[in-house]
Amino acid sequence: METRRRFPPPSCTSPSPAATLRSLPAAPRSSGDRIQASDALPIPIRHTNLLFSLLFVCSIVFLMRRWRDKVRESIPLHAVDLSELVSIISVVASLIYLISFFGIAIVQSIVSSHEDEVDDFLPDSKMTPSPAPPSDLAAPVLAGREDEDIIAAVVAGKTPSYALESAIGDCHRAAEIRREAIRRISGRGLDGLPLEGFDYGSILGQCCEMPVGYVQLPVGIAGPLILDGKEHYLPMATTEGCLVASTNRGCKAIAESGGAASVVLRDAMTRAPVVRFFTAARAAELKFFLEEPTNFDNLSVIFNRSSRFARLQDIQCALVGRNLYMRFSCTTGDAMGMNMVSKGVQNVLDYIQNDFPDMDVISLSGNFCSDKKPSAVNWILGRGKSVVCEAVIKEEVVKKVLKTSVSALVEVNTIKNLAGSAIAGALGGFNAHASNIVSAIFIATGQDPAQNVESSHCITMMEAVNDGKDLHISITMPSIEVGTVGGGTQLASQSACLDLLGVKGACMESPGANARLLATIVAGSVLAGELSLMSALAAGQLVKSHMKYNRSCKDTSKAASN
Repeated sequence: METRRRFPPPSCTSPSPAATLRSLPAAPRSSGDRIQASDALPIPIRHTNLLFSLLFVCSIVFLMRRWRDKVRESIPLHAVDLSELVSIISVVASLIYLISFFGIAIVQSIVSSHEDEVDDFLPDSKMTPSPAPPSDLAAPVLAGREDEDIIAAVVAGKTPSYALESAIGDCHRAAEIRREAIRRISGRGLDGLPLEGFDYGSILGQCCEMPVGYVQLPVGIAGPLILDGKEHYLPMATTEGCLVASTNRGCKAIAESGGAASVVLRDAMTRAPVVRFFTAARAAELKFFLEEPTNFDNLSVIFNRSSRFARLQDIQCALVGRNLYMRFSCTTGDAMGMNMVSKGVQNVLDYIQNDFPDMDVISLSGNFCSDKKPSAVNWILGRGKSVVCEAVIKEEVVKKVLKTSVSALVEVNTIKNLAGSAIAGALGGFNAHASNIVSAIFIATGQDPAQNVESSHCITMMEAVNDGKDLHISITMPSIEVGTVGGGTQLASQSACLDLLGVKGACMESPGANARLLATIVAGSVLAGELSLMSALAAGQLVKSHMKYNRSCKDTSKAASN
């Protein structure tokens, strides 16, 4: 049966002159067109590996014993009989096979390493080819033409807007021309949207298509947050007044109580393709195949070859009729890792197709992942980094800094965050405002803002400890999806915020350490934000605070009349 997959569009960063005004669809490649080493083997690859390994060991042992006997009997070693000749040939043949088999994996990992660092770290969950840098723009066929001529061509539909960067060879000029064309077409200007002061070449092919400007967003700093014995100053990009100030107060309360502690429980990005068979029984066969430990070991080898960072952890299956959903979980180094895990899943699907040729791949993502949607599977099993963060706030700090009492905080948390959220039927929303802090830090550090949906899953717990004098507060966040390389993290402003947190780029000594640290910082920031807002609610200060910090005192009527 023909498999159905999405194929990446051809790269538009280095088109030919003719391609600047049109796009050509890429010819699909079926799994049968992909040549694999296992295609030449008459038996499954795991049996072949075992056979050659045994052959190598047995031949070596036989030859060593024969040569030992020859030395004792003073027989020349070069005088070999038929059995020794066969053993020598077996050693050579098995050695060639074993070196080739394991050597391919090493070479492939080296070859794919550059692609991992560029292509795998894109923020979009779909696989796209690695784009060429702006300096590689080929054949800028419109570079010599006047701006007015190009604008007229765009307005008339003769030159597509998306082709301006490649056709002109200047990203800033392309944005300026596109902006003017939009003004003429729509009849509305973009006067309040800045154009100057941004490197449009840095987003070409990886962050945003057809740019016309950029949105200005203020960044505030809260902290220091004392987390695991270290100080962190928190960059927060937001337009909500009181948010940074409130988080800063929470950080102060935590610091004066000795700091907070965090634990990363799990680190695994997921992707869940869905496949279909003619019968449910046949789909169940694949389910049992994937759950067999020996098969999982072999699939791990296939999956891990897609990247030097991706390491398959487990596969969880769900059968619905004749449709099988397979949730792959893997570590992804310091990348958020959506593209990385997608590549590994695609390799496994191609490999499985050899044993299950009747498998119909419906979609590389079957929503069992689950990405950018609230879901029970992420709330229970986790996705990305699962983090727990806790702190004990001293009684005097609760009274002096938070202006409330331990008993009042515990009561409000139980009635609001736990019982109130249960009545609302909340899914992962047993907190006061975790998404506020997550969104602000995500935007400031170049994360995917849409993944705030599952990354904000959080349950806040408060208990009186030490004979009821002090407050124990904890937050549990099972699916914080962050990365410190790729996507928006490479932009100048976002990179500066990551550098402030000490997690810029990849950690060479321990891949994945920077991303895990960023996840704990996000969790610690949520802890501070929860502590402060809940205190404001318990003390009845919420409205007063927002009237002070979240209301503009500027006379906007005069500004509008000018």
